[in-house]
Parts: sequence; C-alpha cells; structure tokens
Amino acid sequence: MQNIHRDTRALITGGTQGLGLSIARQLVEEGCRQIVIAGRNAERGVSVAADLSKNGVEARFLAVDMGDVDAIRAMVNDAHSSMEKITAFVNGAANTDRGSILDTTPAMWDAIMDVNAKGPFFALQRVAQLAVDGAYTASVVNILSAVVHCGLPFLAPYAASKSALLNITKNSAHALAQHGIRVNGINVGWMDTPGEDAIQRKWHGAGDDWLERAEARMPFGMLVKPDHVAGLVSYLLGPASGVVTGSIIDFDQQVVGAYPDTNE
Repeated sequence: MQNIHRDTRALITGGTQGLGLSIARQLVEEGCRQIVIAGRNAERGVSVAADLSKNGVEARFLAVDMGDVDAIRAMVNDAHSSMEKITAFVNGAANTDRGSILDTTPAMWDAIMDVNAKGPFFALQRVAQLAVDGAYTASVVNILSAVVHCGLPFLAPYAASKSALLNITKNSAHALAQHGIRVNGINVGWMDTPGEDAIQRKWHGAGDDWLERAEARMPFGMLVKPDHVAGLVSYLLGPASGVVTGSIIDFDQQVVGAYPDTNE
C-alpha cells in the first residue's frame, strides 16, 4: 500500500491547508513523487511545497484564483508542463461564505458560484483535454458537501454551488469514461479544518471552545477529520478503485433522510 501512488502525478486545488493538504500528504505517503498544490496564499503554499519536497518528492505550489478561468487554465497547463501529465486531480478549493435566500446578493452569488462550480468545471475540462490529447488515463475527485441534500438556510448559495458541482461530477464521468478518465465526488460533512475555524469565528461569533462544544453534540464525538477523508480520496484516485466512476459518496455521521427516534 505504501507505493500505490508511485505513478501518480497529482494536482490539488485548495491544497495548502485543511483537507487539500491532508490529501497531498496522503498521496506522498503512498508513493506519489510529483505533486502540484494550488491555492491563493502564496506564502503558505511555498512553505507547504517545501515541506512536502523531501525523500525524492517534487512538490510545487501554483497561485491561482479559482474564480478566474484564464488563471485556472494557465495553472493546469503549468502543472501539466512540469509533471508531463496529470493523472490525479482534486477539485478541493471552495468559497464557504454565508448567505440565505433572504439576504444573498447577486455579487455574493457570483463569487461563490464562480469558485465552487464554474472554476472547478473549467479546471476539470482542461485536465481532461490534456489527458485525452496525451492518450493517458486519469482520475478526478470533486470535493462536494453534505449540503447538496438541502443545507442550512444560511448556506443557500454554497449549497447551490455544490449541487451544481455534483451534477458536473456525474455528467463529466459519463462523458469521459470512454477516454479512461474517472470522476467521482465526496459529500463531506461538517469538518474540522483551519478554514472552518475561521468561518465559525467570522460568521458565527464562535469562541475558542466552539470545536469542543460542537463535537460534544456529534454521534461519534468528533467532526469529520481531514485525514479520514484523505484516505477515501486516495482510494478513488488510485488503481484499487478500479472502474468506479460517477459515484457520489456521503462522508458524514448524519444519515440523510433520517429523523430523530420518537419511539418512546
């Protein structure tokens, strides 16, 4: 299992922290020796790439605004040129700003949809075009969210954007199967990440104990952990997942469609 990704050449957006960084570390631990992480924070990205670049690993950071299609295409082209191919791609970047049906502005809608749906669509498009042109196979994982099933009121545009990406996942999986390109998605539940910590403090006035309080209410006593999800991403990107494509996997402890037990 330590070398299942020895032939993997990976590109991960949102790869400088949280789930994206956990995925990058997982792939490296399992043999990946060429990896590109992309994100907005150049200082953090350069530091993460340097930390990954040990024991023969060649890791690079590329700055990208996932709301800018031209920048996205340039980022994919750059990653492809440096590694000669992209066999594993993770759409992990996301805008998680809040907004409800009552207060979401057109500007907020566009900002969230551009980063969470439009950007990933055209990133995937370019990765697929290069794979088809190069006649090599590839595997893609789109990071979705449990909110695709409905979501909380204050996540209206975010839920809409992830629902759009869910459809993109299935549609592209169908279109690209004939080229040996697999596309799958993971509906991640409430997850313990640096980004979530910042969101809780910015939007919900959370204090230093918010995580402890939140986890105390969870069935398994924890929020979803990035390292757990990274293991599934690695599996879907690797050869062990075989022909699996177009699958959407719920990764959460809340069972969709279930209601509290009232049989007292």
